[in-house]
Amino acid sequence: MDSLVSTEWLASEIGASDLRIVDASWHLPDAMRDPAADYTKGHIPGAVFMNLGELVDSNALFDNTLPGAEKFASRMQSLGLGDGSRVVVYDDSAVKSAARGWFMLKLYGMHDVAILDGGLAKWKAEGRPLTKGKETLRHRHFTAWSDDKQLRSKADMLANLASQTEQVVDARGPGRFAGSDPEPRPGMSPGHIPGARNVPYGQMFAADGTWKDKAGIEAAFVGAGIDLGKPVVTTCGSGVTACVLAFGLHLLGKQDVALYDGSWAEWGSDPQTPKALGSA
Repeated sequence: MDSLVSTEWLASEIGASDLRIVDASWHLPDAMRDPAADYTKGHIPGAVFMNLGELVDSNALFDNTLPGAEKFASRMQSLGLGDGSRVVVYDDSAVKSAARGWFMLKLYGMHDVAILDGGLAKWKAEGRPLTKGKETLRHRHFTAWSDDKQLRSKADMLANLASQTEQVVDARGPGRFAGSDPEPRPGMSPGHIPGARNVPYGQMFAADGTWKDKAGIEAAFVGAGIDLGKPVVTTCGSGVTACVLAFGLHLLGKQDVALYDGSWAEWGSDPQTPKALGSA
C-alpha cells in the first residue's frame, strides 16, 4: 500500500479483511465543530473514529502532547486496529489532521499506514457512499512500541540552537511565524525558534485539497531555504500541523525527519527560551 492512496483505490479495497479505515478529523477551537458528532452523521463505510482530542497525555502541561505507548495501544485495540492491519487515515479538517493520525500510528509501531488523498471532502464530492452511526470492530492486539528517534524535546531544540545539526521548519502561517499576528493561546510570546524556516502547511496542497506532487512539495521546502539533504525537525503551534510537513517530507523519501511535539505551545510559553521575530 502506498503512503498516499486515492479515493478510487480505497473504494475498491473496502471490505478487505485486513483493511482498517480511520476518521482522524480534529479542529481548532475557533472552527466550532465537533468531529465526533460529524463522524456519526456520515463517514466512509467501515471507518472508526480516532479521537485525537483524547489521544493525548492528560498530565502534560501543553495541548495535544502525545500519549504514552500503552495508552495509545489500548485505544487502538478498542478501535479494532492492531498488528497486521493496513490502515487508511482521512479527515474533514482545515488543518489536515489525518497527518497527525498517520504520524502517531507510525510512531507507535504500525507499518502499513496511508493517508486518503483529498480526504472526506473528495470522497463526498465524488458522490461515494457514507454511513451514519458508529462502527464497532472486534478488538485486535496492538503491540505497544514507540520510536523516540522521531521526537525532539525542548532540551533537544535548545541544544540544536548551538549545534545547528538539524534544520527547523515551522508549519504555522507567516503572520504567527513572524510574530505580527497574535497567538491563539493566552500567555504566549510571539515569533519563532531562532533559525527556523517557515513552510505553512497549506503549501503542501493543491487548490482542490489533494496533496501536491513531489515537485510541488519539494519546491515549497527548497523555496523556504530547506536543504533536503540534511536532517529536519518540524514544529507548529501544538504539534498537529507539523505532522503535515512530516508527511510531505515522507512523500519525498526523507527519513531523517523528527517532530518537536511541544512546538510553540511549549517554546512560546517559556520566558527563558529565545524567540525571533520577522520572516526567516
